[in-house]
Amino acid sequence: MEKNWLAQIQWNTDGLIPVIVQEQGSKDVLMMAWMNSDTLLETIELGQAIYWSRSRKKRWHKGEESGHFQNVQGVYLDCDGDTLLLVVEQVGAIACHTGAHSCFFQELESTSLPFGWKELSGVRK
Repeated sequence: MEKNWLAQIQWNTDGLIPVIVQEQGSKDVLMMAWMNSDTLLETIELGQAIYWSRSRKKRWHKGEESGHFQNVQGVYLDCDGDTLLLVVEQVGAIACHTGAHSCFFQELESTSLPFGWKELSGVRK
């Protein structure tokens, strides 16, 4: 695989790019993660999502421990070249480490002060 396409990506100063993950069938936004060039290449070669954990400073194969793998169906680069979109088949229906289908399960409860976050019902399996 030629690597010149990697040069089109606007990596941040840490050599990372944010990745938005969307479920293919439902179109749900499942999570946001980070990749470096090595994990992006491995993701493409393996066909499963491999991320970079900023907190643990190491490679993270999604589903390696939980069994909730993400089979990659498409990889898209945004117009500015600084964000990736991964379209995945979510195996096991849980993408969030909390046990929820999506990491985006808290909704802003009010449009005026005081603001607060409300957990959507039925999000945890």
